[in-house]
Amino acid sequence: MIPITLFKGAKVAVFGLGGSGLATCAALQAGGAHVIAWDDSPASVAKAKAAGYETADLNGIDWASLSAFVLTPGVPLTHPAPHWTVGKAALAGVPIIGDIELFCRERAAQAPAAPFVAITGTNGKSTTTALISHILAKSGRDAQMGGNIGTAILSLAPPAPGRTHVIECSSFQIDLTPSIDPSIGICLNVTPDHLDRHGTLDAYAAVKERLVAGVPAGGTAIVGVDDKHSQAMADRAERAGRQVVRLSIRNPVSDGLCLDGTDILRIRAGAVVFRFSIAGVGALRGAHNAQNAMAAYAACEALGLAPEAIVAAMRSFPGLAHRLEQVGRIGKVLFVNDSKATNADSTEKALAAFSNIYWIAGGKPKEGGIAPLAGYFPRIAKAYLIGAAADEFAATLGSTPHVVAGTLDKAVALAAADAAAAKAPDPVVLLSPACASYDQFPNFEVRGAAFRDLVLALPGLQPIDTAR
Repeated sequence: MIPITLFKGAKVAVFGLGGSGLATCAALQAGGAHVIAWDDSPASVAKAKAAGYETADLNGIDWASLSAFVLTPGVPLTHPAPHWTVGKAALAGVPIIGDIELFCRERAAQAPAAPFVAITGTNGKSTTTALISHILAKSGRDAQMGGNIGTAILSLAPPAPGRTHVIECSSFQIDLTPSIDPSIGICLNVTPDHLDRHGTLDAYAAVKERLVAGVPAGGTAIVGVDDKHSQAMADRAERAGRQVVRLSIRNPVSDGLCLDGTDILRIRAGAVVFRFSIAGVGALRGAHNAQNAMAAYAACEALGLAPEAIVAAMRSFPGLAHRLEQVGRIGKVLFVNDSKATNADSTEKALAAFSNIYWIAGGKPKEGGIAPLAGYFPRIAKAYLIGAAADEFAATLGSTPHVVAGTLDKAVALAAADAAAAKAPDPVVLLSPACASYDQFPNFEVRGAAFRDLVLALPGLQPIDTAR
């Protein structure tokens, strides 16, 4: 735990009592703050009360008595409409912040030189976060991984010299972190996502950019420059005097990392200073993972690791659950869990990584559906559609073979049977929904775990690295 000492003796309200909310209550209380906890869910309030935290309906408190209001990132700050607590805090002039802001303030006060790597981007941030942490751990470094990837940031060990915090940051979290200041800030890409929470793509990109803009003098900004918003972000960071490392899987770069066939090149002042390949690393399959590997390399290089050690550690990376996770095989059929693909852009990466695909897709649809994926439809042997998006996706697929399975269990059974009967080589049963999970599952993790369990229960299944 990271005790938050900066609010010792002060009153702080916390709204949203899931895992990160309860961790925030614990950290503030450990640092001597007077914490008042609340949630719109009575069950969550009861859980916090049972854990020993003071609870009170924030409708009835004196907001002027608060020094800060900590909001869970899952609650709307601005769009589609601010949560009711946001209005009350604003009216009283109370700062509205998140748990990562508390971390940043405590780090600045206690250990400002402690390495802090922050990773954002529409896609790839979880894999990149896990890969950086894996490389650091393999190199004998103390790597504390958390944030949006799972472990609440305030549940980690406190900042200290020689201890690196590797933190995945969603746009919601960045929006609540006005003083974000990573020593290494990474933005992988910006594509349309969460527009219901940010209003426009420009507004969404501007939130992402705060992470890069917050990198202090002497730090490193690492930016994927294959979209226009990120290109502009890198240019602005450079003009502001930041050290910028550009990443591209499409074009050469003069200072950064790019692709040459299947090799990744480290370029400095126009010259190749190091070359490596991730071919054969199953957990880093596909061009999108080349970008993730580039970002991890650049971050670990900035942290002082030798190039050869970085690449050697990459080769043992087991991958990330729910992101191109190889669950197992039945004969020639590979089963892949890509439940984390909650939008078309993310699913594109999976479809590009395989051919002869028996594709399970659907859920709660996002704007644009799967129309942007039409170029990959020839790779799909058959699609199995589930959830609220099934009929919409069926219409988009047109003549591409498909069936409305409705539920995940039916889809897995149908896809497994069809793939087993396939005559083409290397068939893949791929769960890559291109949708949110909320119509049938509470989150993508539960959806992916359900897929994994269904696959592992199939007769003759040989698991692949299921321990994660």
